[in-house]
Amino acid sequence: MKVIASSRQLQGTGASRRLRRAGRVPGIVYGGASDARSIELDHNALYHALRVEAFHSSILDLEVDGASESVLLRDVQWHPYKRLVMHIDFQRVQGNEKVTLSVPLHFVNQEQSPAIKIQHAVISHVLTEIEVTCLPADLPEYIEVDMSGMSVEHSVHISNLNLPKGVQSTALMHDQDPVVATATVKGGASSGDAAGEGGDGSGDEEA
Repeated sequence: MKVIASSRQLQGTGASRRLRRAGRVPGIVYGGASDARSIELDHNALYHALRVEAFHSSILDLEVDGASESVLLRDVQWHPYKRLVMHIDFQRVQGNEKVTLSVPLHFVNQEQSPAIKIQHAVISHVLTEIEVTCLPADLPEYIEVDMSGMSVEHSVHISNLNLPKGVQSTALMHDQDPVVATATVKGGASSGDAAGEGGDGSGDEEA
C-alpha cells in the first residue's frame, strides 16, 4: 500500500494544531540508517487507509516529497472522542532485517466444524491476532485459522496454526503456546475442560 506524505518543517504544539486545522496530520518516520524525519499527511486519506486491515500489518510504501521508502505503521494517536487522527509514527524497514508485528487471524470453515454441526457448541475466538517475526518480504497480511476440525474435545493453540514459510510466532519462540479458540457447549464444558488441556494457563476458558 502506498502512503503519500511531505516533509514537515515547523515543530511544536502550535504548529501541529495549525496543521490539524488545515486537514493535515503530523507524523514521524524513524529507524534505519537515516535520521528521524518529521512528516505531514492528508487527514482524510489517512483516516480511510487506517480502516483497511492490511494497512496495520503490511509493509507500506511511504513516499515523502517524491522519494519512497519501506515502512511499518508503529503507532497512531486518536482524538479522545472525535474521529480525528492526531499523530502517526512509521518505522523504516530493511529487506535483510527481520521485523516483529502483530498479524490478524482470519477464522475460516467454522460452520463446518464438528463443534457446531454435531455438538452445537459456541466457538470463542480467544485471540484475534498474534505477534510474528520474519523478513519483510515474508510478512503475511493475515493468518488463516482453519476451524473445520474444531470439536469440544480440543482447543486450538498457536502451535496448531499453519504459519507461512519464514514466519515464526514470538510466543512459541518464548516457549508459550496460548489458546487461539475454544468451543463450549451451553451448560457444559469447554474444549479445554473436555480434553484436560491447560496450554500456558492463560485465557483457555474464555467463552
